[in-house]
Amino acid sequence: MSGIIEGYNYDIFISYRQKDNKYDGWVTEFVDNLKGELEATFKEEISIYFDENPHDGLLETHIVDKSLESKLNCLIFVPIISRTYCDPKSYAWQYEFCTFNKLSKEDTFGRDIKLASGNVACRILPVKIHELDPEDNTLFKNELGRVLRAIEFIYKSAGVNRPLRVNEDHPHDNINKTYYRDQINKVANAVKEIITALKKQSQHPEEASKQDFEVKQVHQKNRKTKIIFGIIIALALIIFCVFLIPKLYKPKEQIEKSIAVLPFKLLSDEPDKQYLADGMMDAITLHLSKIKDLRVMSRTSVEQYRGTTKTTRQIGKELDVDYLLEGSFQKYGDDAKLIVQLIKGNEERQAWGNEYNSKWSEVFSLQSVVAQSIAMELNAVISPEEIQLIEKIPTTNLTAYDLYLKASKYQKEYNKTHDLSSYQTAVNLYRTSLEIDSTFAKAYTGLARAYYDRYYWPEFFKESFLDSCLVLVNKALSIDNKLDEAYYLKGLYFRQNGNIEEALNNYNITSELNPNFYLAYTEKGSLYSVVLSDNIKGLENYHKALTLVSGDERPYLLRSLGIRYADLGFAEKAKYYFKEAFSLDGNQIQYLHRLAWLEFNLENYEESLKLLEQAVEIDTTFIFNMHFYLYPPGHENKALAHAKKTILRNRRTGVPIYFQSHRIGYIFHKTGRFKEADDFFKQQINYSEESIKLNRFYAQQKHAHYDLAATYAFLGEKEKAYKNLDELNTMNFFGLMLYSFVKNDPLFASIRNEERFQKIVQDMKAKNKAEHERVRKWLDENNML
Repeated sequence: MSGIIEGYNYDIFISYRQKDNKYDGWVTEFVDNLKGELEATFKEEISIYFDENPHDGLLETHIVDKSLESKLNCLIFVPIISRTYCDPKSYAWQYEFCTFNKLSKEDTFGRDIKLASGNVACRILPVKIHELDPEDNTLFKNELGRVLRAIEFIYKSAGVNRPLRVNEDHPHDNINKTYYRDQINKVANAVKEIITALKKQSQHPEEASKQDFEVKQVHQKNRKTKIIFGIIIALALIIFCVFLIPKLYKPKEQIEKSIAVLPFKLLSDEPDKQYLADGMMDAITLHLSKIKDLRVMSRTSVEQYRGTTKTTRQIGKELDVDYLLEGSFQKYGDDAKLIVQLIKGNEERQAWGNEYNSKWSEVFSLQSVVAQSIAMELNAVISPEEIQLIEKIPTTNLTAYDLYLKASKYQKEYNKTHDLSSYQTAVNLYRTSLEIDSTFAKAYTGLARAYYDRYYWPEFFKESFLDSCLVLVNKALSIDNKLDEAYYLKGLYFRQNGNIEEALNNYNITSELNPNFYLAYTEKGSLYSVVLSDNIKGLENYHKALTLVSGDERPYLLRSLGIRYADLGFAEKAKYYFKEAFSLDGNQIQYLHRLAWLEFNLENYEESLKLLEQAVEIDTTFIFNMHFYLYPPGHENKALAHAKKTILRNRRTGVPIYFQSHRIGYIFHKTGRFKEADDFFKQQINYSEESIKLNRFYAQQKHAHYDLAATYAFLGEKEKAYKNLDELNTMNFFGLMLYSFVKNDPLFASIRNEERFQKIVQDMKAKNKAEHERVRKWLDENNML
């Protein structure tokens, strides 16, 4: 018999372990059904080599010969993957699977081919009838160079792991919930895709060239006209595609490759073991996040759905993802069980599911296998570098890993409650983990993050600010130079210490290693917008971050975007983002506060004060930072009361009053408390000068120079005021908020009418206007106005 393409003896070779067919004839039944499906799929007859009753020398005891090689000379190789198939000592594995893998790489087409859709397919098309042991998955991957991706015929229920039969269509107790007929159809369709691509590739290029030459001869006279006409059409199509099509729709492939991993449930009734399920969820989320071809919602985004009664359709819509992963986990002694279900959100149906039973010692392999299996179900392209990142084992000591997971749990508690006992417990557990395994890189970054969160404000004005974090992060990178969170923390360190170039470099490395690390985009958005005066890059990064986050973190990001648009003079867009944030968290105080800032930017000071006072009526503990300016003459006592609230709050939280001391000093001075006023003016000068000396973020934005200028102007030291105003004016962009301040700040009353001061004010206005126009064009080009 011959194949559909000249030179090949068969179209399909079916490879299997004979005992998988001996018991119940499963393979024979599969081949019969496949033949029928192929007849309904192809116009031509598709030839299949299937050695049902070994009689031609293909026994497991025989050695491969030329006869077998001729039969392996086929287009598609279909191995029936069972629990016994992946065995280097077996005939099917060694002389069929491995041999075809080698031969196909060397033949005309190669083993991997490009389909009409643009995807790449392998001519080895596995059919899986059992869930495999981890070592079998590893053996397959090492031979093929990729994770096993198969069309599954597996019947799964509690304690069951056997092939799906033709008469078991969609039983309710089958975890996989697959139709036998559908799976047969998938095999036939996959065969058709591969053969269609092979047939196209087999066309002889010399014949096409000959035809082209003949056509050129016939139409030689009209050649120039047609070329010119063709170029015009091509240019028109290019313009249409570039400028119009991206605005009309969102590519389907992008939607189909978005996923959120929901909080895993604990199978056992042991609440104190929930951290293990959370650790499994975190690891799988992190692995998926490293795949550039996927959009993965952040870990914090899904926490809101822990114990939710919402449907998967609702959750998928709220998170703007097409797929959801649900999971249940249990560790009992040295064994572990993980059950996962991939849900097509908008259809509320299971797209894929599996149950894994393994040893706890194989937990890292399990995490990797699950993540890669999910990615393949989503048709995501995984690069070799991404596979290396996913398969990297964080520690060889499971006790150290267990301590790390517990530490992470307490660290999250501290971030929520600021309870120092939670912080200390986390630190102790991280340290103990490192005592057991001093090469556990993630434990070093966990400890670094704990120190960063705990000592940020207490060490803000110290020269050794966050140095311990840098030491720990560098130690982590000396062990694992591909650790995304280490580069992110290093970026934070350099940002806070004023090395903007190094900060950006480390954030970019973070994004390369983990394209879904939303915090890296948020930080880049902030740097570009408020320090580097490149608001387009800033907005691009903010919007990128917004696609990767939901839940408690999203309102903060929405408000940050709103502030950026408000500073640029896009009031309606700012209102939109403030309103979006309010609709998510219902925080009326923050909503009123942001609207007040917007009115302040527009110099509607009475309306701004009215909004802020509404916020205070709702929450008497609310403090706003414009009290020095907004209260009109005759209301100094109200301003004083607000100033005192500010002092008490900052003493309680330990945050220095680094940008409000001169405002409080002004209020004290206006109410006759001159000694206290003088102390606060001196404090402002000290804080500003220290920030400039140490290049803290407060100085990077030149806000420290502004506050020094305002303080010196009020104190009558005009030259010092102008020196700092001139430094402020070196910025390439000024937001409307700062422009509104400097234009009307009562601290500048003594120099406001001077030509030199007014020139600075006009420069600020011109720079804001120029950046507004640049961003307006960008928004218009991207259909975002």
